[in-house]
Order: sequence, then structure tokens, then C-alpha cells
Amino acid sequence: DLGTTYSCVGVFQHGKVEIIANDQGNRTTPSYVAFTDSERLIGDAAKNQVAMNPKNTVFDAKRLIGRKYNDQKIQADMKHWPFTVVNDCGKPKISVDFKGEQKSFAPEEISSMVLTKMKETAEAYLGATVKDAVITVPAYFNDSQRQATKDAGAIAGLNVLRIINEPTAAALAYGLDENLKGERNVLIFDLGGGTFDVSIVTLKEDKLFEVRAAAGNTRLGGEDFDTRLVNHFAEEFEQKYEKDLRSSPQAMRRLRTAAEQSKLILSSSTEATIVLDALYEGVDFYTKISRARFEEMCDDLFHSTLDSVEKVLNDAKMDKSQIHDIILVGGSTRIPKVQSLLQTFFGGKSLNLFMSDEAVVNGAAIQAAILSGDKSSQIQGVSIVDVAPYLLEIETTGLVTTKLMERNTRIPHKRSIKFTTSSDNQPFVNIHVFEGEPASAKDINLLDNFLLYRLPLAPRGVPKIDVTFDVDVNGILNVTAQLISEKATKLRVRREDKIRLTLVEVVCLSDEAKEYAAEKEKERQRIAAHNQLKNYVLSIKQAADKAGNELDHSDKYLVLKKFKETIKWLDANTTTAEKEDYDYKLKELTKICSATLAKMQLSADGSGPQPSYCGKQSCNNVGGNYGGSAVKEVD
Repeated sequence: DLGTTYSCVGVFQHGKVEIIANDQGNRTTPSYVAFTDSERLIGDAAKNQVAMNPKNTVFDAKRLIGRKYNDQKIQADMKHWPFTVVNDCGKPKISVDFKGEQKSFAPEEISSMVLTKMKETAEAYLGATVKDAVITVPAYFNDSQRQATKDAGAIAGLNVLRIINEPTAAALAYGLDENLKGERNVLIFDLGGGTFDVSIVTLKEDKLFEVRAAAGNTRLGGEDFDTRLVNHFAEEFEQKYEKDLRSSPQAMRRLRTAAEQSKLILSSSTEATIVLDALYEGVDFYTKISRARFEEMCDDLFHSTLDSVEKVLNDAKMDKSQIHDIILVGGSTRIPKVQSLLQTFFGGKSLNLFMSDEAVVNGAAIQAAILSGDKSSQIQGVSIVDVAPYLLEIETTGLVTTKLMERNTRIPHKRSIKFTTSSDNQPFVNIHVFEGEPASAKDINLLDNFLLYRLPLAPRGVPKIDVTFDVDVNGILNVTAQLISEKATKLRVRREDKIRLTLVEVVCLSDEAKEYAAEKEKERQRIAAHNQLKNYVLSIKQAADKAGNELDHSDKYLVLKKFKETIKWLDANTTTAEKEDYDYKLKELTKICSATLAKMQLSADGSGPQPSYCGKQSCNNVGGNYGGSAVKEVD
């Protein structure tokens, strides 16, 4: 579950889904990546240092992925982000200072780093290499966003078996967990950190999960509620102290963290208090916010979710009374106002807060097991029928539009259309594909241009071209074409997507990710060798001190001398010494002290230090993403 604010990973084994905790013991991992002068941090370690390094800590990559730089919604979000987003030939890229250099990363790269962290978390738990994965996306993600997510998986070294819609995954988890009897219409209301989806899924007794309709908003979630709170507090601060803290990324980051905490508190209390010492220019900030005030400032956002609910009911041609179960998924569904609005809309029908943070990843793990051929009885016979969230149209010469696929059409979906040339000796045909909802191609989003080229030169109307438009199970459009003649000839199709990564770029970025992983492993081994040498020399000194007068004076002098020399060397070479240097030092020290160690072990009845000992505690946290102890600002 690659989330906007948090991500989660699970595996289906022994007949059930197991959610895998990360190296900090948390079942969810912040979708944060931080860049410093010396290293790259991912997850908890990145989020823990965000207040000190806001300009180089990246989050919300899911809101950038698969979008154009000039997208109005991206321009609006950029005002709230402390990091810099730059325009690279129409593509948005995140610019950060990493190891003393200015570097730019595509959103797919940032997402791939989070996926790499989840991959490593799973591998540490399973004790094996993970190659295949199912990744979830919002149901309302378009073609470009789905392809970009798949590219992020490839960069992370994953073979993406399937891109599955988040509410579909949640319905899959719910249907199998509850062991429902009879046919039931389930409404999945998924409001997370950055996206909102609502789907109606019919669960049938033969384990068929049929998605009837989907709607939503890929830019609505907890982050937007946080932004409303941050703006409110920033204005209050300015009114009280006549100081505008918006110019300070550090102060704004601390304020956002406090706003997020207050939002969580308001889900269970009617009032939250914020205390921030020396927030800006030495001024302490103390304030309170009531649940009623919070609900008032976010009222339009909360009510907008009901518009999608009405839309999905209309698309599915269902009445409210036909919905049997309402399932709440995502952390933001814990907000009381969201629940009360939805419950009122459905005439007081009870709501089911089903595994709100883990329902989606449960469904993803089940889908992965199905695609991998798992023979567990729980998933035998399970089949899923999903839908495409957008209408697809094509436009050719003369602005003539042809509808390819209605919104909420079952996928996979394939359709062939015949084309010809409009002028003599025309060498190519250009087809514009649009996606959206309105009937006019001028008002909907241009998905892509497909160029069919290397046509045989002939009078207009003579070449006959059969073009096949195929929307696969991932919701991604593929186009193929062939010339209709006595000998059918396949034509080359060039997709002119300006924001999509090319195959070459994906391969290059994947190679870079592997290089970084190799560097990280090298650093892990270097730190492990450092800890092994340090543990060994400390254990020698401890054994010598414990032996006391039983150890010969000259032997004790030698051990203590070597201890001081080694500790001094370690302090002087902590950052510069390589693994081989530590190994050489350990070998040298072991050779010199082995005889003395043998004497100490004999005098202590064999209870001395082990020459090659490397304590488990010292080796556990040597990964490149270990951020040390975290000090959190609390209310």
C-alpha cells in the first residue's frame, strides 16, 4: 500500500495475511525521504528529522506522480511544500541538496525509494529476496498516474504483478474476512492522507467481487485538513504577535506537525491544545482549537465527499437502500464529522470501521497470493472484476471524436477502430486520446498522442489501418495498429507522453537504485566491522579488569596498551576507515592478544571473551536508514 502519507507492506502466508512491521517496530512507514550531507533517510528516520531539514525532506510524492508541472493543483500544493519543485521539460521534479550537490528527482524516483524501504522490510521479515509485488493506487488515478506507479515499482527492482485499486483491495479483504453469505452491495468509503475514493462493490456467494462504479478525488485527504489548520494557526500567530512565520520553513514544519497532532486529538476530544516553544523569532506559541471550529473550517471538504457518494450511486444505478454495508477505510474516516455526515446521508445506517489503516494492504496481499497461485482454501475461486474510472475518447483530423469506452466500463476492455489517411502520400496518422467525463474533447484531459508511422505512400483513403485500443487489468491503455492488406503489416506506434518516463530512463534509474543499494550494503558492512572491532577490544579490557591480580602484570599491561591504542585509532578513523581496515585491525589485535586471552579464559574457567564476537545489538541497526533516537515535540 503505497500511500500519500504512510505506506504499509503485507504478505499472505500460512492461509492468512501478515502485516510486516518495519525496523522501528511500526506497522506503517511514513512516505518520507530525506537527503542530508552524508546520507539518504527513508521512513521514520526521515520524518523524525523533518523540522531540522524541511527543504530537503520530501513527502506527498503521490500527489506529483504522473502529473504535469503546469497542473493547477500541483501549483496550489507547491505553496504549502517546503521543498522545491522545478519544471523539467513539463515534468515536475523535486530539487534537493544531497551530499553537497543540488540534485533533482522525479516523483517516480521518490516513490521507488519508499517502495525499496518496504521491499527491504519484507525481505528482513521473510529472510528471502522479494521480486514480485502488487501495488495499490487510488481508484481515480488516471492512465499516466498508474503507469508512473508501475515505473516506480520497476525502479525499486520489483516485478509489479498488478496495479489494484485501493477500495477494490479493501473490499477483497472485507469480503474474505467477514465470510459473508448471499449477495451484498458494499460501499467502500476510503479517505486517507492525500486521496479519496468511493466504490460500490457487489460481493457474490461464489467469491466474485464485482466493482459496479468508482468515484473520488485524488487530491483530498488528511493533508488538506492539516493545511486548513496550519493556515488558521499561522494567521492567529500573525494577529497576536504581528510576525509572519510563513517565511520560515522550520517554523511552518513544526506548526504542521502540531496541527496534525491536534487533528488526531480532536477525533476523540472536543478540544486540543498546542504549545510550541520559540516557534518563530523566539516567540512561544500557545493556543487552543475546538472540534466545532475545526469542523467549520473544513466543512466544504467534508461535504464534498458526499458528492462522490451520490455520483457513484447514480453510476451504479442503485438507491441508498440497496447498500447493505458501508465500510470506512483510511485514517481520515476517524474524524467524527465525516462519519456523522455519511451516516446521516444513509438515513442512520451503521458504519463499519474495518481495519482502517490496513484494509488496503490486506487486499493487496490477497491479490498477490491469488496471482502467485497460492493454493490456500481461503482464496480458492476468488475472482475480481474492476472498472475504469474515466471515459475514453479519440480525436482525429477535423476534430472528429469517437467514444472508445464509457466511464465505469469493465476492464480489461479492448476495441478496434478502422482508420485511413486524409491526404495523398500521408506518412503517418496522429490519434489524440482523451480521458475524463464531459462529452466535449476540448473540456477533458488529453491523455496522449499516438503516432502511427511508416505508412506506405498512397492516395488519400487508400491505406486501411486497424487500430486496437486495449485497457488492461491495471487500467493502463495500450495501442497497437496494423495495415489491412493482403499481407497484414504491423505498424509502429509511438506514444508521445511528455511526462512518462521512457524505458531507457526507467532502466537507468533502476541501475542507479542498485548502485545506491550496493553503496548502502557496503556502508552497513563497514559499520558492522567497526562495531565488531570495538566490541572485541572492549571485551578484552573487561576480561582483563575482571581477571585482576590473577593475570600477569606484563600481559595486563599489553592488553590495556592495545585497548587504548585501538580506541584512539577508532576515534580518529570512524568516518574514513573502510571495512578492510577494521578487519585488518581485528586480525592484528586477535593475533597479539590470543595467548593472553587463553590465559584469562583458563583462569576464569573458560568464561572469557570470544575473539570473533559481534554482539547482536551492535549489528542490528547498521542499515543506512537508521536515524538514531528520535525526540518528538509533544503537546
